[in-house]
Amino acid sequence: MAKVLKATTHDLGGLQVNRVLPHQDKKMVGPFIFFDQIGPHDFPAGQGINVRPHPHIGLSTLTYLFEGSILHRDSLGHHVEIHPGDVNWMTAGKGITHSERETFEVRANKHAINGLQCWIALPEQMAELDPSFTHVKKQQLPHLIHEGVMMRLIIGEAYGMSSPVKTYSPMFYIDITADENSKIAKPHPTYETAIFPISGKIDINGVTYGAGEFVLLDDTDTEMTVLQSGRFIMLGGEKFTVTPYLHWNFVSFSKARIEQAKADWQNGKFPNVIGDDKEYIPLKK
Repeated sequence: MAKVLKATTHDLGGLQVNRVLPHQDKKMVGPFIFFDQIGPHDFPAGQGINVRPHPHIGLSTLTYLFEGSILHRDSLGHHVEIHPGDVNWMTAGKGITHSERETFEVRANKHAINGLQCWIALPEQMAELDPSFTHVKKQQLPHLIHEGVMMRLIIGEAYGMSSPVKTYSPMFYIDITADENSKIAKPHPTYETAIFPISGKIDINGVTYGAGEFVLLDDTDTEMTVLQSGRFIMLGGEKFTVTPYLHWNFVSFSKARIEQAKADWQNGKFPNVIGDDKEYIPLKK
């Protein structure tokens, strides 16, 4: 039977977010080790997203917005504003530093933010890759429209589609809008899978789930029926046989490697964010 993983509330640079993963009952879904719902939230002029420079190792970050924008800067020199439907995919590997803020034009006016951020653990043999960043426009992402269902594949492979975003283990992340009474099949029978309604209601094996519920499917849950038209995020992937350690912004299969990353951040050994190097987030011990 499907299970709802309840979120906890956290502060993200002055913004309250709902965090589902990691969860005490389920650390990962496939390679997904972190899942934050950002907003929906309205900001007055002069306030907004303000995440100071901070480091990562051993993971890829995925930012996907429904409303608003975020300005990404990193230690590789990327300076990119993400808008709804686009993908920001940053692979930290052996180490990267980045910040998430807003442009002057956005912050100077009343604005809103609504979206999701995920961390995807790198496989152990790829954890020390060179860092990289990819920005993919929504027009470059595969789409499928069939029998009242519209899908956009963000990362991975599903339903015969393949995203142009380079990933490092089998996974999928799909944005779905669906009409009432339409059916949504589980894309990979053997993958760990979760569905997160942004709006609308779904039925899974006789149980109804609604907006804001992160629903973890089990092996018998092969199809979902839409009871109320809405928007749904479905994600998952091949189960990790070993769960990596997670501390603050660091993911590793080695506790010693995490201790090294902590020391490196404290001692200023991570590279600076280019164009945003006047402040930083202190190490969370």
